[in-house]
Amino acid sequence: MQNTRLNNLFNTIARSLGQWFINPWRRLSLLLISWLFGFFLGSAVSTTAGQQATLDIVIAAFLVLLTEITSRIFYSRSFLARQALWVETLNFLKVGFIYSLFLEAFKLGS
Repeated sequence: MQNTRLNNLFNTIARSLGQWFINPWRRLSLLLISWLFGFFLGSAVSTTAGQQATLDIVIAAFLVLLTEITSRIFYSRSFLARQALWVETLNFLKVGFIYSLFLEAFKLGS
């Protein structure tokens, strides 16, 4: 990639954000926010897909595909690469999403 000013700006921003998230409390708060956002997404997707009831199977297949791709990204890397913040955030988003879908299924079953 060429060494342009825009590329240097993005590299500087990414480096400074990486340094900012080295603090364990900030990292934990970002992961918690990601988990809660995944929980919200799971609730929102299940209610909107259930309300329209037109493409339930297609939406379910798409969600399973996204979940499996996320799992492939997280679990295919080595242990040191798993420590990357974006990979960990993506995994927590997936966990919150799946947890929300399980709770929605329990609500429908009772």
